[in-house]
Amino acid sequence: MSAIFARIVAMIGAAMILMRRWGKTPEAPAVGTAPEVPEAKAQGIMTLKMPTAKGWPEGHMPVAAEGLKVNAFAAGLKHPRWIHVLPNGDVLTSEALGVPGGRIETPFDYAMYSTMKRAAAIGDSPNRITLLRDRDGDGVAEERHTFMERLNHPFGMAMLDGTFYVGVTDGLVAYPYAEGANEITGEGTRLVEFKPAGHWTRSLLSNPEGTRLYVGVGSLSNIGDKGMAAEEGRAAIYEVDLASGDSRIFAGGLRNPVGLAWEPTTEALWTVVNERDGLGDETPPDYLTSVQEGGFYGWPYCYWGQIVDDRVPQDAALVASAIKPDYALGGHTASLGLCWMPAGTLPGFSDGMVIGQHGSWNRSNLSGYKVVFVPFENGKPAGPMRDILWGFLAPDEKVSYGRPVGVSIGPDGSLLVADDVGDVIWRVTAA
Repeated sequence: MSAIFARIVAMIGAAMILMRRWGKTPEAPAVGTAPEVPEAKAQGIMTLKMPTAKGWPEGHMPVAAEGLKVNAFAAGLKHPRWIHVLPNGDVLTSEALGVPGGRIETPFDYAMYSTMKRAAAIGDSPNRITLLRDRDGDGVAEERHTFMERLNHPFGMAMLDGTFYVGVTDGLVAYPYAEGANEITGEGTRLVEFKPAGHWTRSLLSNPEGTRLYVGVGSLSNIGDKGMAAEEGRAAIYEVDLASGDSRIFAGGLRNPVGLAWEPTTEALWTVVNERDGLGDETPPDYLTSVQEGGFYGWPYCYWGQIVDDRVPQDAALVASAIKPDYALGGHTASLGLCWMPAGTLPGFSDGMVIGQHGSWNRSNLSGYKVVFVPFENGKPAGPMRDILWGFLAPDEKVSYGRPVGVSIGPDGSLLVADDVGDVIWRVTAA
């Protein structure tokens, strides 16, 4: 059967190449507070295009914006996805690969699996957290320790009052932590159970008081393909009360909310969301948005406010309640990482949000594959998006040297970026 699938996949790939070569002019990016979102055009065969993962050739690295420079804070990791900086300045990175999907049942399943494997998006997961320490302050971590291992696809991390929290794909787990420790070996306490598979990442963010954790939980499927019963408890941001252990859905209708951050002026929670596939290159855009308590953001019934997705059985009341996101980030950019960057962190950049765009796999012209900045004023996005770091993708779009994911302000005030194809944590500072 695999040989038959391979021939069919080759035919599908050839058809896609022809569509890209003689297709329409690329659509303008749907970005900003009032984007031009093209009319949806449901695809019979979903576009599948992804570069081959190559890693960084010797002497090659990302390109930083004018006035900035970049260096490798730590290299030789294995699929670093997320970054957390402990109060003592130790830098943690979770290393994990995607949870394997279900059985390969269709030619498109086979094509998806083959493409993702070639792009190093699936494979043997290290399932660990690594501690990096820069004792001499030269911007390069000279110490490296296996902080935790044999975890179930770790992602988000938080440390509060001597307890270390890890978001694994099937739950939220708490561990005792001693300041300055090189590793955690004790048994954890499971606080919340989450359904695994599908969108597997579980990002964490504590409130400023350290009494609650917010957890991003993505959908199982693209548009509720297996029915909404299978999506119960997903496509949401959870709030967990650490004193009682109680959890609830804080906001829903968010297909895959990954990065979480606080905006300090309004003290509002913000997230970046990966939107649905199969409606076109720029339709709908991924987005950055504030998160209202009890808010509903449309998935799977509609997008960008009340634009209905007619592939989905509708719920008119939920569509009417859908909140329009604050800022469009372009179609299928896979915007994952998010952190608040205060003015003065990097020269030439004001207050705003930094976003790690992992990069597309499902459009005719690739998007993302860079780190971007959205300026803020008075608690809201104000101005065009700017590039901070790029060059992760070859100009011909055939190979990727790296793919940026998590972003965080480092202990020395630099910007740290996790690159899960280059296996590097990059450090961005003033030139």
